[in-house]
Amino acid sequence: MWSFAWPWVFLALPLPLLVNRLLPESARLQDAGLKVPSFAGFAMLTDRSRAEQLLSWRLWVAAIAWILLVAAASRPERIGEELNVPVSGRNLMLAVDLSGSMDQKDFELGDRRVDRLTATKAVASDFISRREGDRIGLILFGERAYLQVPLTLDRKTVNVLLMEAFIGLAGEKTAIGDAITLAVKRIHDQQGDAGEQVLVLLTDGANTAGEIAPLKAAELAQQVGLRIYTIGIGAEQLEVSSLIGGRRNINPSADLDEATLTGIAEMTGGRYFRAVDTAALQDIYRLVDELEPVAEPEAGFRPVTSLYHLPLAGSFALAAFLCLLALLQSYAFRRSTRVQTDAV
Repeated sequence: MWSFAWPWVFLALPLPLLVNRLLPESARLQDAGLKVPSFAGFAMLTDRSRAEQLLSWRLWVAAIAWILLVAAASRPERIGEELNVPVSGRNLMLAVDLSGSMDQKDFELGDRRVDRLTATKAVASDFISRREGDRIGLILFGERAYLQVPLTLDRKTVNVLLMEAFIGLAGEKTAIGDAITLAVKRIHDQQGDAGEQVLVLLTDGANTAGEIAPLKAAELAQQVGLRIYTIGIGAEQLEVSSLIGGRRNINPSADLDEATLTGIAEMTGGRYFRAVDTAALQDIYRLVDELEPVAEPEAGFRPVTSLYHLPLAGSFALAAFLCLLALLQSYAFRRSTRVQTDAV
């Protein structure tokens, strides 16, 4: 579909006629006289009808150039078909624990036993790929918290940088409070861009480092409207070899501070989840999808392509042609006059 952004500009079309009408007669004729050394140069005007035809043809070209110029000023546009654009307007931060305890191999992925971080990467990657329309950011934390990816619609980059993370990158301890505080800061900086603010925090331990206590950080999150979903990861029991022979069961998640994680979630309007294996972790991320649904595609967006350059280029081309024609005629007239004057 074609349209004009400023159709009122077409009111300027009769402007040359108005100027010609309103201009005083003396102003239109002040350059009508031409001084020449003899009458020999006017031989080329003996065919009056031919001169009138030439003048009429040039006026038509000038009129077309003016119409094209006005059309360009009215900003012609081509409007495309309606597109469905899923934009939820949600800021979603992921905070992933990289402390030393995430090296515990108490998860299974396929037919092999893997560490907690490897299982987290596989499940969180699928979660990220489903969050079309959300601005996603990535925080990695251990002894300190680092913003690995600022809020972005580029889910591929978030996935790549998550996959490149490794245990111990941010230190061996766990600074849960600092991770939440960093998310609060980034969310607060972007608060004007989205109505929904969400943090999904995954850890396998308790807060053992950092400058801010987790519950104090949760209070800050509550003040800026940041909803936090906490995930405690780690198996509840694991069979290991005994020093005196045989096998025995241990709890590899004994250090997990579920009370604090539950308090963080409840204080901010989120929920706490417990992931004891890969299947449970997948179910948790699917449940987060349900609690924070991706927006349905919204129809109504039409791509607009500006086309003003086409009539503008046509107008300039016609104007250049008229100028060139006038120069050639002037040159031919002067040359003819010089030749005939020399003959006399």
